[in-house]
Amino acid sequence: MSVAVNLLWLAPRRVGGSEEYLVRQLAGLPIDPELSPVLFCQHGFAEAHLDLAKRFEVATMPFRRDLRGSRVVAEHTWLSARTRRFDVVHHGGGTVPVATPGRVLLTIHDLQYRQFPDYFSSARLRYLSAMVPRSVRRAAGVATPSEFVRGTVIEAFGADPSQVVVVPHGIPKIEIPDPSVVTATLHRYGLDGRPYVIYPAITHRHKGHTVLVEMMRHVDPELVLVLIGGVGSAEKSVGVAIDRAGMGRRVIRPGRVSSSDRNALIAGAQALVFPSEFEGFGAPLVEAMALDVPVVCSDHAAVREVVGDAAVIVHGGPAEWASAVDRAQRERSDLIGAGRLRRRAFTLEVSGNALADAYRRVIDRNRGS
Repeated sequence: MSVAVNLLWLAPRRVGGSEEYLVRQLAGLPIDPELSPVLFCQHGFAEAHLDLAKRFEVATMPFRRDLRGSRVVAEHTWLSARTRRFDVVHHGGGTVPVATPGRVLLTIHDLQYRQFPDYFSSARLRYLSAMVPRSVRRAAGVATPSEFVRGTVIEAFGADPSQVVVVPHGIPKIEIPDPSVVTATLHRYGLDGRPYVIYPAITHRHKGHTVLVEMMRHVDPELVLVLIGGVGSAEKSVGVAIDRAGMGRRVIRPGRVSSSDRNALIAGAQALVFPSEFEGFGAPLVEAMALDVPVVCSDHAAVREVVGDAAVIVHGGPAEWASAVDRAQRERSDLIGAGRLRRRAFTLEVSGNALADAYRRVIDRNRGS
């Protein structure tokens, strides 16, 4: 079963969760002599992901400049010519190039462009509105990270339900940081001896940062809120909310941090809070479980799907969030135990096996047609 994986859309280290999702799936693929993926990628991918480059054959596109135009040209010429004889061509970036040969598996991470069109430039929105429906029709199979996204794809484009499968996120084994490392990290961020909850997310509107700021009016006055992550479209409104609530001293904002600092900050928290109103999956939820930290989250469909019964789910506004945080601290031991069990559904092996099954389904679908 020869598989060509189109990763030309992936600018190494710069496309966030979609890069993480695909890379972890590929890392989890079972060792199988009948499965031989070739990764077609940009310059820099092999250096950024050495483990994959050592395990799989890597073909690097001839254009060195990281420009959308170069990538599109490469997909329609260089990639197209080299993938004609593969059993499956896996396009991981949400769209299928117009000139693409063979049997296609398409990965769709979410349909955010339909839910939040103002996050996208007019040109990008026109491109996605035209290409995503066409790509779903072209594909022999579609992989999504959750049942929620699977349902939205089926509903939005009238896709055959048997064609759309869930390939969940795979979260690698995370070592819980040594207490001395956590202590040193908290000291560097001015959190010595201060109880806190943490939220790792870019400041986009749907991520719900402001409800957490308002929540701080209703919790123990010693509790601190730590917000880590990049600057998004709602950055200004988050800053205004902090000022209006008078929470400048109780909301700590380190911005983007290293993965080691991120793990230490999560590990030292009373809870990970996750008020997002739209997700395709929600990997930080599972990462918190792997770090033995209770989760308090919104009732969004994909979020509920991920956490199962291993979190406190909030229905309501700031006061309800405050009550949920208090409950998470009272039930900390039970939530940690439930999280350890829930985390087993999202290992690299589970994700990789689901991806291999999706490849096989595409081949079987072709044989039956």
